[in-house]
Amino acid sequence: MTSSGNLSAARKWATLAICCVASLVLGIDNTVVNLAFPHLVRDMDPSSTQLLWIADAYGFALGGLVIVMGSLGDRFGRKRLLLLGGAGFALASAVTAEAPSASWLIAARALQGVAGATLMPSTLSLVRNAFTDPKERSLAMGISGGVAAGGFALGPVVGGPLLDHFWWGSVFLINVPVMALVLVAGSVLLVESRNPNPGPIDWRSVPLSCLGVVATVYALKTAARDGVDRPDVWVCAGLGVALLVGFVLRQRRAAHPLVDIALLRSRGFSGAIAANTLSIFALAAQSLAASLYFQDVRGYSPMGTGFALLLGPLGAMVTGPLCPVAVKALGRARAVGLGLVLMALSCFGYLLVGVASDYWVMGAVMFVSGLGIGLVFGIAGDTMLASAPKERVGAASAVESTATELGGALGIALLGSLLTAVYRHQLTPPAGTPAQAVAAAHESIGGAVAVAPTLPARLGHALDAAAQQAFVDGFHGVVAAGGVALLLGAGLVVRRLRGVPAVMADQDAERQETGTRQAVGRHAARRDVGPDAAQQPAAPAPLG
Repeated sequence: MTSSGNLSAARKWATLAICCVASLVLGIDNTVVNLAFPHLVRDMDPSSTQLLWIADAYGFALGGLVIVMGSLGDRFGRKRLLLLGGAGFALASAVTAEAPSASWLIAARALQGVAGATLMPSTLSLVRNAFTDPKERSLAMGISGGVAAGGFALGPVVGGPLLDHFWWGSVFLINVPVMALVLVAGSVLLVESRNPNPGPIDWRSVPLSCLGVVATVYALKTAARDGVDRPDVWVCAGLGVALLVGFVLRQRRAAHPLVDIALLRSRGFSGAIAANTLSIFALAAQSLAASLYFQDVRGYSPMGTGFALLLGPLGAMVTGPLCPVAVKALGRARAVGLGLVLMALSCFGYLLVGVASDYWVMGAVMFVSGLGIGLVFGIAGDTMLASAPKERVGAASAVESTATELGGALGIALLGSLLTAVYRHQLTPPAGTPAQAVAAAHESIGGAVAVAPTLPARLGHALDAAAQQAFVDGFHGVVAAGGVALLLGAGLVVRRLRGVPAVMADQDAERQETGTRQAVGRHAARRDVGPDAAQQPAAPAPLG
């Protein structure tokens, strides 16, 4: 097995490129399905329950299995797991594209999630093992973070033209040639790495992790969609929390845990996880609200909405490669804090956006948000990976991915529910609106947009205007709450990361250097024993 520390520069950057492409596909696939929903409904006529599972099966499978897959990668090889996951993702995408029924589609989306769970920790692990120089690793993680942020916004940009010219399955089938490229390039250029002494798999921890994450995410998504008064929300929330607590307790006692809980005591690791979770908490709801604003308030097409949202990921791609510069100038804690503050300022900037605001007001605010998310993702990702030893980096990456999944679900649940509540409270349909139209409009702004054309022109325009203003009021409530949460969280994150050095040496290289110094010190002690030994100054104790 080739040592990743001896890779040529070309092979290191090729590793980064391959992993970025795989991450980009995952990000696009996570959002592109939303565009295909109207076409799916028309062709398959799924029930309301089936439609919900089409939307959620991918996320449930991915979130539930990512910790297990990260641990398996540490044991059996991250390159092997990425290639296996890439092949599985391509196959599942082809099955999804040609699914003959809603049930087939749900199963295929779940398979995509299983394959995605193998890819997420593998990409981060391979980048971490390829780049052992702290400065190169910081730059690589900045680029990787910017690309990952961009993938979520590229779904509408990629999916829009495909849906304009082809059937709905084309948005999934496009994954096949891209993953084929990843498989061919990865099999040639990637270098295998694994934990040389992994120990047996703790199979008792697997159901605790999988079921705990799935139950928690289900409760959050259902609460956001249908409210918190449903019994299954509370049952699943309680079950999820209980299972995750049991998982953590078992990891503390197990001889060979799936996740090294001691990592959470590291200021760098826990601070980085907190920063990523907080940022995705605010970003998920912010992105949802912005997408609805462009489509239902401004009347943009799905493809037009995708292009309108591009300034956000563009900002992330600008600051991603600049992460090492920011860390050198400000220190690691302040640089992450700056990213969170920029995101908070962008939230407050959205308060300037009205029903008829010029696009560039929204565009400028999204760009500032992207600048912040690029700093947070890049620096926090580098901090997290540098804090974990190489042999456990797959499991460490999986913890980060799981925290991100839970943070996004929590953001949609809490801030998304706030958006709905404010919208419904502020909506005052014009006098004379039929009761059925009022009920549809109160359900969502999409319902108001759909029912307004069926009313007399004056009444329809008035209802449309009232719904648009109510949605903007709800949007303002979401971004204000998100901005406050980001500012409060930024203070806690900066405090946690304070003292983490700007240049974080590779943990394995640091341990090897410490061992060498200790060996040299023991050799020198043996050599100096003699008549003149008492006259020799005492050697300083080795650092580390």
